Amino acid sequence: MAKKIAGFVKLEIPAGGASPQPPIGPALGQRGINIMGFCKEFNAKTTGPNFEKGAPIPVVITYYVDKSFSFILKTPMSYFIKKAANIQAGSKTPGRGDKAGKISKKQVREIAEKKLVDLNCDTVEAAMAMVEGSVRSMGMEVVA
Repeated sequence: MAKKIAGFVKLEIPAGGASPQPPIGPALGQRGINIMGFCKEFNAKTTGPNFEKGAPIPVVITYYVDKSFSFILKTPMSYFIKKAANIQAGSKTPGRGDKAGKISKKQVREIAEKKLVDLNCDTVEAAMAMVEGSVRSMGMEVVA
């Protein structure tokens, strides 16, 4: 029989940097989740060759009535977009003329291939269209 889900918590935590400090500790503590257990598991999963140290990793934590938990790691699309464009932040006024940066189709494809497992699409081309939409909403442009 499946466990009864009590709720979900969505956080963005630096890879390998989970600690019981705010905002993680209070967010998990008020729901009765074992904070140190989560921090140890998260840090163990996000250290290694697949994750850049300090990259912001979106995580969805499912906690159950019996106070146990599980979590799913997502891919940080905006982090990869900003890194590919070599910028710190997107445009303050996207769609108004001033562009914050440029990103190539090749870079869009690489990001789409990494993010494909988290998106609700089947092909890389559809994932590329979603990434291009995010690029445009950040006030950047896609160049050939």
